[in-house]
Amino acid sequence: MANLFEQLKRKNIFSTGIFSDPSLALLQQDFKTYTPEDYKVWEILFEKQEKNLPGAAAKEVISGMEAIGFTSKSIADLKDASYRLKVSTGWSIQVVPGLLSDASFYNLLQNKRFPVTSWLRKLDELDYQLEPDLFHDAFAHLPLLMNPTFTRFLEDLATLALRFIDNPLAIELISRIYWYTVEFGLLRENNGIKVYGASILSSSGELNYCLSETSLHHDFEVEAVLNTPYWKNKFQDRYFIINDFEELCKAIPLIEEQLEELLQKAG
Repeated sequence: MANLFEQLKRKNIFSTGIFSDPSLALLQQDFKTYTPEDYKVWEILFEKQEKNLPGAAAKEVISGMEAIGFTSKSIADLKDASYRLKVSTGWSIQVVPGLLSDASFYNLLQNKRFPVTSWLRKLDELDYQLEPDLFHDAFAHLPLLMNPTFTRFLEDLATLALRFIDNPLAIELISRIYWYTVEFGLLRENNGIKVYGASILSSSGELNYCLSETSLHHDFEVEAVLNTPYWKNKFQDRYFIINDFEELCKAIPLIEEQLEELLQKAG
């Protein structure tokens, strides 16, 4: 794998831009823009969460974190991470300015490109950031993209979303699937519950809360998830547990079926 990794670096095959929005191709991570505060923010957040992950994060997250090569002493290098993802699962990274439209977001995922912003929160915003920053996008999302089963689920969900991209209700319902899996998902592992959702992995508070006896845990059921709104400004009031990532892939046909039923009922 090491030789292939170096070959891909030399060929620079990751320089092409996104398909539906050529302007994104101009966006690159520029380390010259990072300030000493940015490096400090990355170091503090990384070291804090790195201590929390053992015993709490799913084994696929831990192995992915090792493979992606991030450390506390250096802000994540997105170009390097993109090379590693390409070798592992065929995915790569698209640098973005911030939140994207639903169409751009799902188009990226369908084409095996994960959107990552390059800016970091400030020192006085360590505990909570409403809009995802580099730490959330890189530290919490990218390690799991080393897992081919999980990335297959992302591709399939994005393909489904693009079928209904002009239907706001459908996109809202699909966002609930994404939210309660990719962002806030839990997984059974060795008779215990582990975290794989990125929004939990990047938040020490929610990481502790979601695994506590205070939080509500439910088996992952498509109908239940589709009918459960989510919170953006506080801890979730419930979490859904899968047995493995293959369960998510197998759920795609049922998601499509129940989505169409809900849309028909809505008129």
